[in-house]
Amino acid sequence: MSGLSASSNKAVLSHPSRFQGLIVIRIGGNRVRIPNQIRIEFAVTVLALLLFPGTFRTLFASNEALVEGAKREGEIVFYASMNLGEANILIAEFEKRYPFVKVKLNRTGSEKLLSKVLTEARAKKLFADVIQTVEFSMHIFNRSGVLARYTAQADALYPKNFKEAGYWTTVYYNPYVVAYNTRLVPPRLVPKSYDDLLDPKWKGKMMMEGTKADWFAGVLQIMGRERGLQYMHNLAKQQPVLREGHELLAQLVAAGEGLLDINIPASSVDRMKEKGAPIDWTALGAAPAVMVGIGLSSQAAHPNAAKLFIDFALSRDGQKIQQGFGRLVARADLVTEQPAALKEIKMVPLNPALAEKLGEYTQQLRTIFGS
Repeated sequence: MSGLSASSNKAVLSHPSRFQGLIVIRIGGNRVRIPNQIRIEFAVTVLALLLFPGTFRTLFASNEALVEGAKREGEIVFYASMNLGEANILIAEFEKRYPFVKVKLNRTGSEKLLSKVLTEARAKKLFADVIQTVEFSMHIFNRSGVLARYTAQADALYPKNFKEAGYWTTVYYNPYVVAYNTRLVPPRLVPKSYDDLLDPKWKGKMMMEGTKADWFAGVLQIMGRERGLQYMHNLAKQQPVLREGHELLAQLVAAGEGLLDINIPASSVDRMKEKGAPIDWTALGAAPAVMVGIGLSSQAAHPNAAKLFIDFALSRDGQKIQQGFGRLVARADLVTEQPAALKEIKMVPLNPALAEKLGEYTQQLRTIFGS
């Protein structure tokens, strides 16, 4: 890639090693620095738009067609597992931009949403136009024919390991961390490794969400199957108290009902912390990162409006909204603008293909922890 240039448009792609893991594109007198990790996809997109201005016209025409179609349809049905308050903010911003489309939200937890969508799809009465939920479910929906093929306008700005190309793309992703009560757990006792949770002093004083098969799979992905299963058996001997719901668990830890919550998304803790609650989080080394994707229903009654909504959610403005919630986003031109604390975590994105063993992971989780 070194030395690639387009002199007629005054665009130059510099060698990445010169800028400590950043690749630099010079456009006129300006320099745009892009992280090395996503340099190829982002750089190719930028150069293509510079060298082939007809691309702009094509994108504009495509968007105009979606807008006209959306005006005729007038609404979309949005199935989502994301936080209710955050979903309403995203919807409000979309409707502000496209006031001729009303979004009907059907929000439920990820496990219930998976069951609901598959039941409706089998009966050929799937009411959703757009579906947004965790990657395991999105992978299953893709394999089951629930999702229609649609390539979002911003697709090239999302790395390959954050999407199943043409079907769903990551809206945001979350690392699973350990929450702790800052009044009851002094800094010197805060766990720093997975093995620290096996210390006898935590027995009966930890909480966990007992339905999170994706967290279970993620830990096994990091540790390896044999070691991971042995770790889970040892963790179960610590008798963690099982509850359901990230927000509830964050509240319980902040109230001192449990000293720790061992499998909670960092953003759930941050929301409580911002309200002044005595709660914080720590990562235990490599943290499983769960992606939350968005895609088009194969039975969408309002396909144009649905595509418009997906494009908005994945646009720069839509992704900035997610960052405002403290979420991590995969969009290339925003990857350097993540929350400082989250950037320090060594995150391991969960492999969507592990969803093929979802039933096995769910059963193992229930058997080991009695959930």
